[in-house]
Amino acid sequence: MGKDSVYCKYVKPLIDWVFSFVFLVLFWWVYVLIAICIKLEDPKGPILFRQKRLGRFGQVYWMYKFRSMKVNAEFTGSGVYSDDKDDRITRVGRILRKTSLDELPQLFNVLLGQLAIVGPRSPLTYHPWPLEQYTPEQLRMFDVRPGITGWAQVHGRKTVEWHKRIELNVWYTEHVSFWLDIKILFMTVFKVLSNADNENVGATLKE
Repeated sequence: MGKDSVYCKYVKPLIDWVFSFVFLVLFWWVYVLIAICIKLEDPKGPILFRQKRLGRFGQVYWMYKFRSMKVNAEFTGSGVYSDDKDDRITRVGRILRKTSLDELPQLFNVLLGQLAIVGPRSPLTYHPWPLEQYTPEQLRMFDVRPGITGWAQVHGRKTVEWHKRIELNVWYTEHVSFWLDIKILFMTVFKVLSNADNENVGATLKE
């Protein structure tokens, strides 16, 4: 298998699109409910938070999430870094983060072909470093579409140092397969339900 396999090139994108479309049709009410909760707590702020990320082949795209922090939080306090004790996080946002429900809008990114359900986590355009500072080996993580969840996320999630995360992402691009994706999805469910490795350690990022 791997990034050049028929599964990775053709089957995986189709599965991702169909799953995202069906999920959005069946659970649109979850999005509406979360949007109402966000607005009730902070009427003046937007429902969605968007951020530029590096996608496949290093192309920049806008990643969407439900907003979990106060408006303009990135310009106050400790900057872009936060943990579950950060007072810039709203009460609703704290719940969204613990349950990973803040990630749900990324299914729209999947429909647009910018994300996969499973793949390397797409980094910021400037963090951990700009694209031109990645080594040729590290750049291989951009050979596939980034994912909402992935191999690095289920192997330490936010507790893993960035060089190691990238190593895990590169390994995934070389071993992509249907059964590996299924394994990652099951491991993700366990991580979310147990809230394991869901707190930032050091200079790691949680939008």
